[in-house]
Amino acid sequence: MIKRKRLPGWAGKAALFLAVLLVTLFFLQRLLMPKYMSDIVEGALTAEYYEETTEHEVLFVGDCEVYENFSPITLYEEYGISSYIRGSAQQLAWQSYYLLEDTLRYETPKAVVFNVLALKYDEPQSEAYNRMTIDGMKFSKTKLNAVKASMTDRENMLDYIFPILRYHSRWSDLSGEDVKYMFRKDKISHNGYYMRIDVRPVKEFPEPDILADYTLGSYAMGYLDKMRELCEEKGIALILVKSPSLFPHWYDEWDEQIAAYAKEYGLDYFNYEKLADAVGIDYNTDTYDAGLHMNLAGAEKLSGYFGQYLKENYELTDYRDDPQYQEVYAEKIRFYEDMEAAQRKELEEYGEIVSY
Repeated sequence: MIKRKRLPGWAGKAALFLAVLLVTLFFLQRLLMPKYMSDIVEGALTAEYYEETTEHEVLFVGDCEVYENFSPITLYEEYGISSYIRGSAQQLAWQSYYLLEDTLRYETPKAVVFNVLALKYDEPQSEAYNRMTIDGMKFSKTKLNAVKASMTDRENMLDYIFPILRYHSRWSDLSGEDVKYMFRKDKISHNGYYMRIDVRPVKEFPEPDILADYTLGSYAMGYLDKMRELCEEKGIALILVKSPSLFPHWYDEWDEQIAAYAKEYGLDYFNYEKLADAVGIDYNTDTYDAGLHMNLAGAEKLSGYFGQYLKENYELTDYRDDPQYQEVYAEKIRFYEDMEAAQRKELEEYGEIVSY
């Protein structure tokens, strides 16, 4: 009989202590990390993707000009297109690339739509926005590369790998919400679309600054190249868009560079600022913040117009005929309609949206 060696008493105690310490740190980290439920809810968008149960033939990546201006529910209802928006606040070009790379770990869409406004930024901008995009990503080499590409001078990799190092000082800001949403959060988007139904017409914007150099930066454009090359490698069509948002200003010089880039590589590029009349956008009724983003009416118009082009020019499946998708999207549509009704009720009671 082979006798098993027993660990010394101190080793067993040390192992138990380490296990208890790790579990405690895990729970503390979950408690201290921002929940993005009632405040800056856009920070919850990235993580919601991992809850999806069906595949998507169209993927959007980009900033608020995609997640507030396109409605995947409309694309499904009108054309049977299954789509998802992996958007986040001030999502930079390199972050769009890594979110695309991350998505390809789970599925391969037929088309990827990238909003080009982010190309105006050629260097990391803000830790707060970085966090809203990256913290929700599942841990992977792709996430680590996204962190490395995005960090400002005052950030470090360890704070992203172990968020408790960054958020340990949130004790004074904790509330009941932090306990409630430690492990499960409310759903706030519709396949990545952030809904607002209120109306605030466009008035006036300040005159745009005169720039010393209108050349889009090499760092951002380099990631556009990487995105294009990744799509080519995977047999995915890359589509470039500029949403019909009027601020920040999109210069004609930038537009010309993107149009030339699209022509050189055979990509579709649509500037919906210039196509707003064709889409049917009315800036008196279709924006909730004076022209920065579309409201629900504007997003549904834009999605209907864009969806028709997608349906006519790409071989996309009509998932309205698929029993599995019918069941999944019936629930999504109920959630969509319930949120619209809840926001209308808030407008009637308070004159503003207070919960989204």
